[in-house]
Amino acid sequence: MTGFGGLSGSDLMLAEVGVIVALTALFAWLAGLVVRGLMRRENPQLAFAAQRLAIAVVVAVGAVLAIQELGVGPAALLLVIGLLAFAAILAVRVPLEKEGARFFAGIYSPFKVGDTIRVAGHAGRVIEINAMTTILLSEDDHRMIAFPNSTFLGQPVENLTPHAWKEVVVPITLAGSVDLAEFENAMLKSLSKLRLRLDPRFPPIFTVRSRSAQGSDVVLTVMVRRPEDREPVLAEVNLRVSEELARGRAAPPKPSAPSTTRPRDLS
Repeated sequence: MTGFGGLSGSDLMLAEVGVIVALTALFAWLAGLVVRGLMRRENPQLAFAAQRLAIAVVVAVGAVLAIQELGVGPAALLLVIGLLAFAAILAVRVPLEKEGARFFAGIYSPFKVGDTIRVAGHAGRVIEINAMTTILLSEDDHRMIAFPNSTFLGQPVENLTPHAWKEVVVPITLAGSVDLAEFENAMLKSLSKLRLRLDPRFPPIFTVRSRSAQGSDVVLTVMVRRPEDREPVLAEVNLRVSEELARGRAAPPKPSAPSTTRPRDLS
């Protein structure tokens, strides 16, 4: 049996699936561009995660339409997908909660390794932040206290480190092909335009946390003049990092742990 243009029913079906796949790829690409444009002033890691999520949603919708075109009933397909997703969420809920808390803590946390904080009635120096817990060393009796990372999403955290408000930290992941010195020079030149908001005693610095043939994890640290400068400076730094990423000097940033640099004495 032939259909449109002399094509058989199966050939026509495959052609329609091909069109769906092509349109899905196009819309996924456009969705990524739109999300990246809307989040240019957000943290690069968070913006990249949102971009990947938008692409994944478009691809999932396209996959459902393509499978439906092949003759699988949409109700049965969605039921199976829903049951599998529900089972997967139940299986990994706790690890995802802790890992998600660590991810957002790495971007928005008001503390880092080396800072002294108080949370849930305990005070101590942060000595480790890993995928599951944050470990404090109590100041009075040097006990180790481990908090699940999800604790910091629901508990007030007080940073007792002097002048902790001055430090703005942005983690960045560079591809192995990127010249680290070139990227650093480009960013320092770009950040010089923010000098009126930055503390002139402490110029922006790059700290290399890890380096391999695949890439480098670096941390950009700047010190602001006044507490009210934190938010605008962070937005501008994120924007300038995103612009450098868009120019191809760096690979899309991946979720990484908070900076392990120790606070400097500003007194």
